[in-house]
Amino acid sequence: MSYVVSCIDGASRNTAVCEYSAWAAKQLAAPVMLLHVLDELKTQAETELSGNIGLGTREHLLEQLAELDAQRAKVALEHGHVLLQLADEKLKKLGVSDVTQRQRHGELAENLLALEGDVRLAVLGLHGEASANQLHQVGSQLETVIRTVHRPLLLTPDTFNEPRSAMLAFDGSKTTEKGVEMLAQSPLFKGMPVHVVMVDADTANNWEKLKWAEKVLSEGGHKVHVALRAGDVEATLHQYQTEHNIDLMVMGAFGHSRIRQFLVGSTTMAMLKESRTPTLVLR
Repeated sequence: MSYVVSCIDGASRNTAVCEYSAWAAKQLAAPVMLLHVLDELKTQAETELSGNIGLGTREHLLEQLAELDAQRAKVALEHGHVLLQLADEKLKKLGVSDVTQRQRHGELAENLLALEGDVRLAVLGLHGEASANQLHQVGSQLETVIRTVHRPLLLTPDTFNEPRSAMLAFDGSKTTEKGVEMLAQSPLFKGMPVHVVMVDADTANNWEKLKWAEKVLSEGGHKVHVALRAGDVEATLHQYQTEHNIDLMVMGAFGHSRIRQFLVGSTTMAMLKESRTPTLVLR
């Protein structure tokens, strides 16, 4: 079964993750899997204990640290169950009846990769637990997830606003051509006006690619706007999005074009830090 996988942690902004997950689940007519990942607890007890401490004392301290780690792991497990239950209740209040809870150990990226066969869309907050109170920081695991997972990722801001328009950062590559076809066919974007924006030279070849995208999306029932602009990719895309009050940005993850080179790396992280709207990353 293909799920909308809603990735939650202890951050207060999980409410928005649940709300975007509920919106996506309704649009896609898909069930939701709530996923909470427990980081492996790591202790430096061995290296932190001085060699000058007597053997008996050292062993006693190690035993106490082991007990403390076990207690912390138990509390973390129980806390995770509480988070999942609260998110489950939230989703059901939002009208999603088919909800599965899953708690796993390890890293978020490796767990999403293991679940890929069941993932139709993964929803993650731009701000994770470690950056919950820092508006211009993004979740520490986010770049790893983008690099690793081969499913669409919906990266959400801190507050929910129902998406009513979408913008595709387009470069004419195979990846973004697939993005056009996905937007045209996916119920996630049903009824939305779609803006296709290319940041590149003003050439006949680029306009031909944009006209192709316009045709495909129009045949999919969308009102389409195409634009070809010059300038810095990050600034130009943000400026266009702001000018046209676009709710959702769609981008491809990898490749050699200007847009896709910037997506994973320092420029991408800078863009995501400033984002106040959801971004859908395609693979």
